Amino acid sequence: MLMTTFYLPVDRSGGVPLHRQIYRELRRAILDGKLRPGQRIPSTRALSLDLEVSRQPVLAAYEQLLHEGYLDGRLGSGTFVCAALPDELLQTTAKRADARAAALRPARQRPVNDDVGLGPFRMSLPALDSFPHVLWARLLARHARALTQAQMAYGDPAGIMPLRAAVAEHLRAARGVNCEAGQVLIVSGSQAALRVAAAVLLERNDLVAMEEPGYPGARAAFRAAGATVRAVPVDEEGMDVAALQRLRGKVRATYVTPSHQYPLGTTMTAARRLALLDWAHQKGAWVLEDDYDSEYRYVSRPLGALQGMDAHGRVIYIGTFSKVLFPSVRVGYLVVPPSLWRRFVEARMALDLFSPTLYQLALVEFLRESHFSRHLRRMRGVYLQRRNALLAGLGQHCADYITVYNADAGLHIAILLADGLDDSDVVRRMTSRGLTATALSTCYGEQRRRSGLLLGFGGSNEQRLFEATRVLGEVLIKAATPL
Repeated sequence: MLMTTFYLPVDRSGGVPLHRQIYRELRRAILDGKLRPGQRIPSTRALSLDLEVSRQPVLAAYEQLLHEGYLDGRLGSGTFVCAALPDELLQTTAKRADARAAALRPARQRPVNDDVGLGPFRMSLPALDSFPHVLWARLLARHARALTQAQMAYGDPAGIMPLRAAVAEHLRAARGVNCEAGQVLIVSGSQAALRVAAAVLLERNDLVAMEEPGYPGARAAFRAAGATVRAVPVDEEGMDVAALQRLRGKVRATYVTPSHQYPLGTTMTAARRLALLDWAHQKGAWVLEDDYDSEYRYVSRPLGALQGMDAHGRVIYIGTFSKVLFPSVRVGYLVVPPSLWRRFVEARMALDLFSPTLYQLALVEFLRESHFSRHLRRMRGVYLQRRNALLAGLGQHCADYITVYNADAGLHIAILLADGLDDSDVVRRMTSRGLTATALSTCYGEQRRRSGLLLGFGGSNEQRLFEATRVLGEVLIKAATPL
């Protein structure tokens, strides 16, 4: 069974002891069916590292759950959710499982001496140099040799069921998403997910709201569907829901990146999330939640997914393996409300029939054999060091010309440029010096734009990033010096 990281909300400022909070949240996850009988959970050491707490409260919580019969410790194998749970728990879980099954039933129906585009500050690029290439090659070779004729033929447009089940299990445990395998739709990356969602939810001239500034790829997907995009401003708390409510006309859907706003990096507050969900319920609108790189956070633990707070089935959740593995794997996914399932599958078939089966098979093993959770844990340390090197370099070489807007999470830093500096001009100058960057102004759909840069740090090591900030400093000095 899959062992993964967990989303466990821990409040260090409250009066409830940590061991009671951990016990309570793990027990609730079992009661709610997010952790299933027989599922392996992380070791006490791994969970304490993940929660950034000492090991003692985790040990105490595990001991209590073991004593009460919720967990089962197997010598040499790990800790698992008990296959035989207490009677009252079995009844509760069975009722919820039946309800979920009933809900799903109707739905069955230029670069520096490198390859082009891999220069320092390239956006959306993970640490390709730290990926477990040998392991991945072994998994691919194993499954390539064992491909059956059925697996070599046309695949299920929704994706192979073992991968859908593994993704659902990971999302329930790590992101607090409420979903079953039957709601997971495998697609060729998050951009494909946006195109499928736009095809299902939007018709020509429909209104769709999105964050301003926001992800250009989403704006392009909505416009390709013939929809009209309305901008909603973003502040330190995320999308301004009050501004969304003031939009005229019937807004069919809204697109948000609540865990790590693209491009500014803020996290949507709980109050804003609840207000957005209430708006969607009242208006009969859909919310597209793009959770593109929630796995990496450096300042505090993130809130769980917005979808997990949704009591009315109005959120379509989008995720991808491009940032946690590598972009060319081209595997992303949606979690679709049961009422929309058939339409999403039909739209997905119209897009490109199905995703490559071989990569899906390898991903199943990568997830279920704990390679994925180990890779995530290791990469958090790698990215923290790279982020810190970038911040140190910016402070030493560029401080007079920039303000760091947000560096709390993800694989990029958003910076604002000093007055008088045009980000498009700066990017052109950077390109001539071998640096790859994105102008913040390109993320705006309307005229009022801020001048800034989006600097990716995932794809370059610390030394290379620090040296790149020196070059950026020289570029900024020249850009700010009048002729």
